[in-house]
Amino acid sequence: MNTPHPPGLSRRSFLKFSAFAGGGLLLGCKTGLLRAVEVARPTAETIGDFAPNLFIRISSNGIVAIICHKPEVGQGISTALPMLVAEELDADWSKVKIDFSRYNPAYGNQRAGGSNSTPTSYTPMRQMGATARAMLVTAAAETWGVPAAECTTVKGFVRHAASGRQADYGSLVAKASALPVPATNSVALKDPKDFKLVGTRVPGFQNEKIVTGQRLFGIDQTVPGMLHAVYEKCPVFGGKVVSANLEKILALPGVKHAFVLAGTTELNGLMPGVAIVAASTWEAFSARRQLDVKWDEGKFANDSSDAFSQKAAAMGAKMEGGKVVHRTGDAAAALASAAKVIEAAYAYPFLAHATLEPQNTLVQVQGDRAEIWSPTRSPGDGAALVSRVLGLPMANITVHVTRSGGAFGRRADADFMVEAAAISQKAGVPVKLTWTREQDLQHDHYRQAGHHFFKAGLDATGKLIAWQNHFVTYGRRTTGPDGTTTLNTGAGGSLEAGQFPAGFVPNVHTMESVMECSIPVGPWRAPGNNGLAFAIQGFIDELAVAAGIDPLKFRLNLIDSPIPGGGGGDIGGRGPFNPARARGVLQLAADQAGWGKKFPRGQGAGIAFHYCFGGYIAYVVEVTVARTGELKVDRVVAVADVGRQIVNLSGAEAQIEGAIMDGLSAALYQDATVEKGRMVKNSFEQYPLIRMPATPTKVEIHFLRSDNNPTGLGEPPLAPLAPAVANAIFAATGKRLRQTPWSDIDLSWT
Repeated sequence: MNTPHPPGLSRRSFLKFSAFAGGGLLLGCKTGLLRAVEVARPTAETIGDFAPNLFIRISSNGIVAIICHKPEVGQGISTALPMLVAEELDADWSKVKIDFSRYNPAYGNQRAGGSNSTPTSYTPMRQMGATARAMLVTAAAETWGVPAAECTTVKGFVRHAASGRQADYGSLVAKASALPVPATNSVALKDPKDFKLVGTRVPGFQNEKIVTGQRLFGIDQTVPGMLHAVYEKCPVFGGKVVSANLEKILALPGVKHAFVLAGTTELNGLMPGVAIVAASTWEAFSARRQLDVKWDEGKFANDSSDAFSQKAAAMGAKMEGGKVVHRTGDAAAALASAAKVIEAAYAYPFLAHATLEPQNTLVQVQGDRAEIWSPTRSPGDGAALVSRVLGLPMANITVHVTRSGGAFGRRADADFMVEAAAISQKAGVPVKLTWTREQDLQHDHYRQAGHHFFKAGLDATGKLIAWQNHFVTYGRRTTGPDGTTTLNTGAGGSLEAGQFPAGFVPNVHTMESVMECSIPVGPWRAPGNNGLAFAIQGFIDELAVAAGIDPLKFRLNLIDSPIPGGGGGDIGGRGPFNPARARGVLQLAADQAGWGKKFPRGQGAGIAFHYCFGGYIAYVVEVTVARTGELKVDRVVAVADVGRQIVNLSGAEAQIEGAIMDGLSAALYQDATVEKGRMVKNSFEQYPLIRMPATPTKVEIHFLRSDNNPTGLGEPPLAPLAPAVANAIFAATGKRLRQTPWSDIDLSWT
């Protein structure tokens, strides 16, 4: 366990610290502070620090080892974070070694998600690199007897131009290790105009290993003597095991253990189920197919998507019975006096995450200790859940964070981790639990479904004067310590008061009502916003058409007319909506796309924008819809304002391209349908992902720099993609798409 020292660093402590680094220079950093950390063993993965942390080890051979403490789930963070360190350090990128970390409380928050890794780590990572560079420069200057101000650095060397001397970093580590660490605020950071690495295109860490099939992912992990497990849970959420044919299962080839785990129906616990442990994955999967379980399906066995929709329609028909989210002016009076009143209902379903790597974890529980290898994006939460459920001391739980084969909001909840740990504890052997594809689709923590019932009023000039939205969402009942129960809407299940167009319409009334259901929900890429943007930007497009105003101009008119005292407020903890930034991305997207050009019948362009997670994204999408209804997305023009700096241009472009594919895939095909209390779609045939022929023909990506702190690109680009495509389909066919998926909608036209 790594033990933090107080701020400041004595010569003795630093020498002791650097000794653990194998004779190299080792640094740790916390926002605003530099601290020493006592390391238990001399390997890069055990160099401790405080969150948000980045760590450097420079060896005498010039190799710079940088630890990435955030999980890599395909978002490219294991490349981007070290780039910031290497930039300020002036390291030779070809000599940089990147290591993942294991879970350690000394790192602080190791969760990856919410597009938070970049904004929370941007400055600390740069400070760490700059501090190391300053110490190396001081070491060289003292060695040569020259002022440090006369020395420069470039690609792993300190140079003194006046004397023509230079020294590589490796030759300076011993001298630098004996120096006091300067205060963080005394070390100058580079002017971004002088960046040489940051802002360029850098291939992703481990790209070559991925394409050559090397064993990087959780599902690849092995330890000596391990067995393979599956875990069968009730198909109805909240159900319990009554009985199972365990004797028959134990007699099957390769099966070593079969038993029931009572568990609990609480969402953040160990769900009840039947475990099968076998000598191989195949034997475990084969035995599962012969498992016969009698279930107590509980009170939600009659839930269905159709029943939910009917109930939502009844609840949303009136602006009453729910919680008022935002109110400005008098929407009812403004609607009564409006020249035009437009009404529409929008809906979107539950969605599975459908990660290509199904959930899995390898665990070895021995006595009061557990060692875990998992593709988790929240190792601390996973360790805490295992500790609570199994009764193990947190200090005795080791979590090795592997690369994940996709997350998209999944892998933060630790259900698969605690299942594997409980099975290993009961079986008394190391166990690798692997979910089948069917289990992964039917026991997900789903994207929250939602229903929006809009009514808006336009005056005689086409100006939006009233906005009303009754949002009907879903909640799972939870019991608090005092015995009271509440309907918890979960990630993405609520409408925020500051959601656009609040603050830009004089009369606003938004309301939220909650239906009880048993479906476990969790964050799905751009939580909440992935549905809100589809509904809001779709309805705004309808209003533009009703007003007889170009959809771009209608949006610009809105954002250029903030209402004094109209509210708005903070959105998602990232600040209020900024009209100038929204206008910027909209206008640039329109300019780059040539907005306003004429299309023949069956072709059209749509526009949409959204603000979430600190980023502003606008899309212009051009489509062709055949007379028989076949859709082809011809062109996507994307503009992103995610602050003043793009760290890795290649990674940033990949995030936007991936968001386009995810957003289009979900809108076209995906619906986690509930019947009789269970998810009925259990394969990629029933729950398809987008294939190459359906992808956009052309994608153009532009970045608009603004003087704002950088944010991530995992979430913001996804939200406005679906409405931009839907609006383009309307322009091409006259058919308005108010729900997803579109595969069930006839797009043919005459």
